[in-house]
Amino acid sequence: MANKPGKTFRLAALIIIALLAIFFYTSYNSLVLKQEQVTKTWNNVQSDYQRRVDLVPNLVSTVKQSSEYEKDVLVKLTEARAKAATVNVSGDASYENYKKTEAANSEVAIAANRVIAVIEKYPDVKTTKAFLRLQDQLEGTERRIKFSRKDFNEAVMGYNKAVRSFPASIAAKLFGFKTKEGFTADMGTDKPPEINFTK
Repeated sequence: MANKPGKTFRLAALIIIALLAIFFYTSYNSLVLKQEQVTKTWNNVQSDYQRRVDLVPNLVSTVKQSSEYEKDVLVKLTEARAKAATVNVSGDASYENYKKTEAANSEVAIAANRVIAVIEKYPDVKTTKAFLRLQDQLEGTERRIKFSRKDFNEAVMGYNKAVRSFPASIAAKLFGFKTKEGFTADMGTDKPPEINFTK
């Protein structure tokens, strides 16, 4: 009879330890899964930015086919592309890397928009099959970037919700999971720059 309370206590302790182990195991795996989703969607954003950068030489080549073009505008676009190509932060979804990537890709979009504004002066370029095909590709890329950024922000929101929600927040603190920041517009801007053919 004297041993029964001791056995009951040990059994209760084992049950509590088992439940805690299951809780931490499932919480950890859930957080890892959400963190991997953030990384995956970040890589998709990077891939879409790379697609934009890869289309820049085609834009430059198409404009150069015109008898007249504003060389300095093309030089700026080529320089912006080169700079964006050197920013390699694939897989590392940190806020500093978002900002670095955004800055480089914003320069590409702004420079491409200047080229498109120049093209408006040259109807012979604007109506070529090569330019029209390129326009479709660039517009499709801009749509992909928009959706990839939205998916990324949703993945970050899901991850942050898991990291901050109780009781999973206990496991998050214990295993070093920290909240992440998604894409936001800079002060005074409605949206990030994108290549725009409606000028």
